[in-house]
Amino acid sequence: MTSRWAPFGIAGLIVIADLLSKVLIRASVPAFRTIHVIPHFFNIVHAENPGIAFSFFADASGLWRSVLLIGLSAAVIVFIVIALLRGGGGNNWTLRIGLALILGGAIGNLYDRVATGTVTDFVEVYAGDHYFPAFNVADSAITIGACLLLLDALTGSRSAKVKSDHV
Repeated sequence: MTSRWAPFGIAGLIVIADLLSKVLIRASVPAFRTIHVIPHFFNIVHAENPGIAFSFFADASGLWRSVLLIGLSAAVIVFIVIALLRGGGGNNWTLRIGLALILGGAIGNLYDRVATGTVTDFVEVYAGDHYFPAFNVADSAITIGACLLLLDALTGSRSAKVKSDHV
């Protein structure tokens, strides 16, 4: 695989891992059931989220929510695909991998939303009464990708400033 297509391969692997994990959860864990894996820290759950991250828009009307969330996801996917096809990131692998992870996660969650009307979440992390809302492989990939983009922006800005200071 050439370096131009590598981000698409990474995105494809994320989509496959996300979809397979969701199929496994739907087949083996009844809806809204919780399996305590590490008490007071980690659970496997079967949650169906009609909204976006942290269940935002979960209570919005069905058609409005669907149009907004599907449209937003599709726009992000198109934007990232165009950026990668135009050589976005060049040889900057932090940026390219970050975009690939976001692309794969967005496709995984979009597929779920179009196919079922909700996104299946199944990982729950918590400490005592404090918990992080349930998430899935796609959410993890999007989060890691966003962190890589932020890291690139922070280090890229710093290296550009250092170069301009030495000119």
